[in-house]
Amino acid sequence: MDLPVVRPASTVLPLRDDGGPYEVLMLRRSPRSEFVAGVYVFPGGALDDADEAVVERVVGWDASRAARQGLDDGGVAHVVAGLRELFEEAGLLVARDAAGRALVPDAALGSRLAEHRARLNDGSTTMREVLEAEDLYLDASGLVYLAHWVTPVGPPRRYDTRFFCVRAPSGQRAASDEAETVAECWVRPLDALAAYDEGRFDMVLPTVSTLRSIAALPTVEAVLDYARGIERVERVEPRVVERDGALIVEAPGVGATMAVPEAWRRGTGPA
Repeated sequence: MDLPVVRPASTVLPLRDDGGPYEVLMLRRSPRSEFVAGVYVFPGGALDDADEAVVERVVGWDASRAARQGLDDGGVAHVVAGLRELFEEAGLLVARDAAGRALVPDAALGSRLAEHRARLNDGSTTMREVLEAEDLYLDASGLVYLAHWVTPVGPPRRYDTRFFCVRAPSGQRAASDEAETVAECWVRPLDALAAYDEGRFDMVLPTVSTLRSIAALPTVEAVLDYARGIERVERVEPRVVERDGALIVEAPGVGATMAVPEAWRRGTGPA
């Protein structure tokens, strides 16, 4: 049997603190999804061929620094994919206008962006067309490379996923797309992990491990500083092994394990 192709993908952790403990945005995959059904994930997905055409409308990305951290070729296509998926799946557009001002949509622009998002999700437009129509640029100045996970051999879908974190844009409301994702929640990492431990919050290993890496940090800026301080982001490829008669997923070098989730038996994605 041929092994599935490992597809490059990007995931973004949107963060906010608003004067209190910081929270991360998580989305619940549709129970009818072909992969990671019902699981809580960060917004993300596979790179698209059209993402390369958006590179010239990205501002603020330090490709040379990203390359030193281990992001191949500076990772601009991964940046585009991550920010595109953040808009498609969660409705948050991290962008600047032609004058360099951070995007804070008024009612009219907000309505147009909702229409653009719907057309992106049904495939009738592209991210480049959206940005050109509104004369906007994806703003990667606050995006920071955080982690790199590869789906283990075994599930019918495999992804090579780069994880980024960013402060959520102000003046915008996150909402699931009601197709691939059916619910959204802002949650403290410690609370998400506690709910996972209690069996109330289904996640897969990369999501759990990423949350654990930042859960003790007090603010959004502390998380971003932590990510900026990583000299080189290590590639982690878990493996599925049998232990005491049960299949588990373990991540060598990370010290993380979990039982093979039911979602991985039905396929998996870049969560």
